[in-house]
Amino acid sequence: MKRQAAAVVLTALLLTSCSDSGSPTAGPSTVPSSSATLPTTAAPTPPPTSTPTPTPTPSQTATPTQTSCIDQKLQALTLREQAAQLIMTGISANGMTSTQRPIVQKQKPGGILLLGNGGSLSHTRTAMAATTTAATVKGIRPLIAADQEGGQVQRLKGPGFDRIPAATVQGTWSSSKLTSEAEGWGDQLKEAGVNVDLAPVADVVPNSLKEQNAPIGSLDREYGNTPGEVGPPVQAFVRGMQAAGVMTSVKHFPGLGRVRGNTDFSSGVVDNVTVRGDADLQPFADGLEAGADMVMISTATYNKIDPKNRAVFSPTVIQGMVRGDLKWGGVVITDDVGAAAEVASVPAGQRATRFVAAGGDIVINARAGLTSTMVNALVAKAEQDKTFAAQLTSSVRRVLTLKESHGLVSCG
Repeated sequence: MKRQAAAVVLTALLLTSCSDSGSPTAGPSTVPSSSATLPTTAAPTPPPTSTPTPTPTPSQTATPTQTSCIDQKLQALTLREQAAQLIMTGISANGMTSTQRPIVQKQKPGGILLLGNGGSLSHTRTAMAATTTAATVKGIRPLIAADQEGGQVQRLKGPGFDRIPAATVQGTWSSSKLTSEAEGWGDQLKEAGVNVDLAPVADVVPNSLKEQNAPIGSLDREYGNTPGEVGPPVQAFVRGMQAAGVMTSVKHFPGLGRVRGNTDFSSGVVDNVTVRGDADLQPFADGLEAGADMVMISTATYNKIDPKNRAVFSPTVIQGMVRGDLKWGGVVITDDVGAAAEVASVPAGQRATRFVAAGGDIVINARAGLTSTMVNALVAKAEQDKTFAAQLTSSVRRVLTLKESHGLVSCG
């Protein structure tokens, strides 16, 4: 594939994430985002009284043809089909198992997440073609995502896939080298039928916490120990994947660098330090400025931001900080809420409805068997609650806009 320059330069805004630790669960394109500069204050601020209206990005400002196409699809999809577009269902990286295949064929989830270790590039391409066919509904093809960070978190590493160094190594390279390498890794994903890399990690891990930080530091998933060290490689990685035509997601907002436990395996994971407008959030804004397509939200709780809700269920985090402070009008995705220990006490259906109600869009569900439960819950709440129904439609529109911009929506 020809390499293309993909840097996106947009107007700066003047304003004051599955955690994938090598486990089978998730770690974590609407189009190039508007450039975001985080608030300079480090003090917590109250959540907005109303949801800010995000500034549309160039790709989000649809042309008449795009609007017509997306409106056409929204009208064609049943409520259940719309709800399914908001679920990213986990399957084996080697392809759908005999148990997973009927789930994908019947539920038609809008996204697919590859779990475990996959095979060769050739095998993956064949398996993903079958998966795409199974999940396609009314001319809308699925997002197919992998955690392809490098080091201990690389799902696809069979013949045909380069072994990617850990982020701690990538962070020592020049931006031009990392962009070039990431474009090559993205070319391999694209050839294999994978259109989303749930990376890069934008979390900042203080050097003093590296060994105690189970989800990131202990696995060498961080690009550096300060926002200034992390931001440039995050941007370089995004630009390389973008040049290859692969979507990316900065993760795990508002950061897992200061926690101890890994939300995949532990519950009650809390950050007692990070505040709204924290300097350590800057790499997320940097990644969006470079053209990242999604923001992944952590399942941890941030006591100085919203002590009553995990971040994935927090309107303050999603509507206030992501939609408001960062002015991000694109897709917001969860860290895994299917198999992760952190959310095990929350009924599966509520994991989906609470996230969408808080302003989010795509629910990562590493446990395929929960797909129908989550879709059913979204449908039931939309039928009972007009406000939620409008939120669901808005989320589906953002997902379809992202898909349309990457050629995944066919309009007749």
